Amino acid sequence: MEYAISFEPGWDIHFIKMDNSIKQIIWKKIQKQKNETKTRHLKYGIEFYIVESGQYRIAIKINEKEKVKEIHFAGNHKQYADWYKSFGKE
Repeated sequence: MEYAISFEPGWDIHFIKMDNSIKQIIWKKIQKQKNETKTRHLKYGIEFYIVESGQYRIAIKINEKEKVKEIHFAGNHKQYADWYKSFGKE
């Protein structure tokens, strides 16, 4: 079954600054999420799943009922670590 892809406002804060060659790699990985099911859960209690592409990370929320994967973040490992730490402040 195919998922629809949607994008959370601000997901691309780091993506837009990447080289075009990296953007293509990340974009292809995002498009693969329409059919791909291999993701890892971020951690218990946080509803994000993480997809890795080399040193880059993509954070996704999955709505199984509506078959939608919502992209919330795309960036390198350091940017991901900063994004992840933001959950401790909530």
